[in-house]
Amino acid sequence: MQIAEPLLIAIEELSKLPGIGRKTAQRLALHILKNEQTSVDNLVKAITELKTKLHFCNRCFNITEDDLCEICKSVKRDVTKICVVEEASDVIAIEKTNEYNGLYHVLGGVLSPLSGITAHDLKIKELLTRFESENISEIILAINPDTEGETTSLYLARLIKPLNIKVTRIARGIPIGGDLEFADEATIGRAMLNRMDL
Repeated sequence: MQIAEPLLIAIEELSKLPGIGRKTAQRLALHILKNEQTSVDNLVKAITELKTKLHFCNRCFNITEDDLCEICKSVKRDVTKICVVEEASDVIAIEKTNEYNGLYHVLGGVLSPLSGITAHDLKIKELLTRFESENISEIILAINPDTEGETTSLYLARLIKPLNIKVTRIARGIPIGGDLEFADEATIGRAMLNRMDL
């Protein structure tokens, strides 16, 4: 069966998104095709604005429209604590719990020698630079508890402990191999409250 070229291209592009297989991409493309033009225009505008209006915070590398994200700009946050996470999606997951009131630092991934990701590829140097200008008393490592996450946590703990800064990690409420992004709010909240020293 011949499929129109624009539909094939749309399916191909949609299937490049994480978690979207070819069948789901086809369903999405057909759904977009059936939608009214205004709905499609709104979707295109929203996707375009993701790339044109948003960037990473100059301080913590969370997602923002300004130089600093809303969390970094807030005067109500505990500026002596930094929660280190892999991705901006983890910030969103922790914020939903309403159990943490400090600052964040988004690494942009984890150490993964097999994938060629080293400390130079992550925002580790920028984290260490923050210690020079900010009065930090505690670093909370909220990194996914898989092999790469554990390696990254141990690496960071070894770098930070000599600086006389308390290093803790979130409690083991998150299952091994799980992602913060997909954990429920109660589990993340309990893990944040019951963090432990490394």
